Amino acid sequence: MKIVPDTSVVIDGRITSLIKTGEYKGATIIIPEAVIAELEAQANQGREIGFSGLTELQELFRMSVDGIIELQFSGERPSLDQVKLSSGGEIDALIRNVAIVYGARFITSDLVQAEVAKAKGLDVVYLRPQIGDFSPLSIDQFFDEETIAITLKERALPVAKVGGLRDTRLVTLRDTPMSEYELRSMAQELLERAKRDPDGFIELEKRGITVVQIGSLRISIARRPFADGMEITVVRPLVDLSLDDYDMAPEIRQRILGNRRGVLIAGPPGAGKTTLAQGLATFLADHDFIVKTMEAPRDLQVPDHITQYMALEGSMANTAEALLLVRPDYVIFDEIRKNEDFNVYADMRLAGMGMVGVVHAMEVHDCLQRFCDRVDYSILPQIINTVIFVVQGAITKMYDLELTIKAPEGMPGETHVRPVIVVRDHARQETEIEIFRYEGETLVMPLTRVAVEPPAVLEPAPVVAAAAAAPEPGENVAWKVAEKEVQREIGRYTSGPVDVRIISDNKAVVYIEDKDVPAAIGKGGKNVSAIVNKLGIGIDIRPHSELEAKKPVEEEMQLAGGIRIRIDKKQLTIISPENKGKIVDVFAGKEYLFTATVNEEGDILLAKNSTIAQEMIKRYNEGETIRLRPV
Repeated sequence: MKIVPDTSVVIDGRITSLIKTGEYKGATIIIPEAVIAELEAQANQGREIGFSGLTELQELFRMSVDGIIELQFSGERPSLDQVKLSSGGEIDALIRNVAIVYGARFITSDLVQAEVAKAKGLDVVYLRPQIGDFSPLSIDQFFDEETIAITLKERALPVAKVGGLRDTRLVTLRDTPMSEYELRSMAQELLERAKRDPDGFIELEKRGITVVQIGSLRISIARRPFADGMEITVVRPLVDLSLDDYDMAPEIRQRILGNRRGVLIAGPPGAGKTTLAQGLATFLADHDFIVKTMEAPRDLQVPDHITQYMALEGSMANTAEALLLVRPDYVIFDEIRKNEDFNVYADMRLAGMGMVGVVHAMEVHDCLQRFCDRVDYSILPQIINTVIFVVQGAITKMYDLELTIKAPEGMPGETHVRPVIVVRDHARQETEIEIFRYEGETLVMPLTRVAVEPPAVLEPAPVVAAAAAAPEPGENVAWKVAEKEVQREIGRYTSGPVDVRIISDNKAVVYIEDKDVPAAIGKGGKNVSAIVNKLGIGIDIRPHSELEAKKPVEEEMQLAGGIRIRIDKKQLTIISPENKGKIVDVFAGKEYLFTATVNEEGDILLAKNSTIAQEMIKRYNEGETIRLRPV
């Protein structure tokens, strides 16, 4: 019997499996040169399926040496033009022609290839995806019920992450390092399973990296040049929770079943965001909602009646266009990372679609800032009206977003009313974050700071030492910490001293070298806005020359009538508290010098080098009396 397998059968290992079962023992296996060229091209591109196919050909050669089969190579090697047209079926045609020439049975697991071969009158065997029980995978030996993930790398000991979300630990699985041969065998087995198993997918394949999803396992296979050695990483979900397993389930149910359908699940990596998204998807589907998912790669473990979509032609925007035509009630968008992802989420929400998004963020204001960088902040409550923050598998807080018109609390010196998005803690209904525009920049400003607790004292300390270590009366520990943080951040933009004056829980004035002020502020206030968003405190950057003007005086003179003159490096100040807010004429003896307004502090400020100030100092030195007369 003569048999011609195509590329798909060689890659998934089905042809050697059939030979080992005895079905094609003693057959003549004819490998088209086009198959070898295709596998070689894939291997040169660093694609794992290319290496898997070449390994299968080597296995066929060993069988031919052992006399189990006869192996031949035939056909034409494709030209460059045919390679360029491979997506149109040029290489497939070369492979079929070999079967036609030899009158051989044609074996394929590619449905289109099988249908075309039947139309050509060939004897075709179409190997459908395998359904039913599979033999255990080699990587199964490294898993037990507590294993979350394993990492296998050549020349290194295999390790596993085991435990729960709150008590994860790393353990070594054996005393001998992994070899490249072991890893290559495992990689081939995983790729073969992914192509046969209906629940298996090759999610991503680029030069040096292949990502495979087999059931609940997400498998990454890396090799040179992408990695410095071959590595297989396998991750699986640890727990499967329903929505009712969470503390705030009643509040979440009320929202997603009502009209607040813009939900964002945020939290640090590994916190349990995807697990919560799975619970929400299952809950919605069980309550008569049509639910779809958008994932890249497909990682959610959801029931079969929830269809999982990936990036269509590499773009989530294309997937969104398709979903808008399908019109589901809810879409679960897992792993929002790229600019396109944020825009797609916003567009689908504004189109009226119920959305549950999952985004990595260490703090709530981090994920809100990422949205504000990509969409107009004023429409943020229309896009997101509920933020659920997850840490270590538990919902720690839930937030509401609302647009209002007010003066921002985060800028105590700013009195202008403007549109402000307030982000409230749902349980306490207290505002924790404000989002508003300030000098052309969108600020996401937390209003509450975490109190810094002093370290615990393990043993009684002597009374004298305790007194020495105690803070001075009125000293604010949180302000001291904030001062150090501001100094560190602003210090990146100046080599000179950074003088920080904390004036409230939400405001600081910073004095730096005059020449460094523009760099610290940045174009359009970009640099200082970034620091404000990071630290959650308003910052007013001023030149050091202003601070010097406020330093202790160089000279102060007492005049008649309770008037004082203070002269420092750059300024002459006439001090007359009783004339606060008044307009006065200034006389030297009986001669009028000038008219000025006394400010609310009771001062008249003059530049020391001005003509008026120099004239006044001259008259005073000549013994003339300086006096003020209200107008």
